[in-house]
Amino acid sequence: MSTPTAPAIRMLSVDFDCLDPVELSSFYREALDLPTIYSTDGFVLLGHDGAPGLGFVRVADYRAPTWPDPAHGKQAHLELGVDDLDRAQARMLSLGAVLAPFQPHPDERRIMLDPAGHPFCLSTGG
Repeated sequence: MSTPTAPAIRMLSVDFDCLDPVELSSFYREALDLPTIYSTDGFVLLGHDGAPGLGFVRVADYRAPTWPDPAHGKQAHLELGVDDLDRAQARMLSLGAVLAPFQPHPDERRIMLDPAGHPFCLSTGG
């Protein structure tokens, strides 16, 4: 009896809901130096051909996460590795991010909020 071969499955993108895909994708395009590879009025995809990308989807009734308040939790977040927390934080602030009020381990990780309110971490680990 032969075992069926599993189908090939690959990740295409991680997508973020937001009010304005162009605005939010601009933030991540600058922050991560990723080119736009696809764009419509309601969706923008950043990345490199053949590699997983970051997508941004227009949602008319989008509500920003309220993390750490569980009322409308973080949903998902990105962990971004950095060599210098202070310089990385300054760069993200200059692009429109804000520092989250809750910072449990500020010597190792800075929790930031992107322009649409999604939390992401700048981390010296990993």
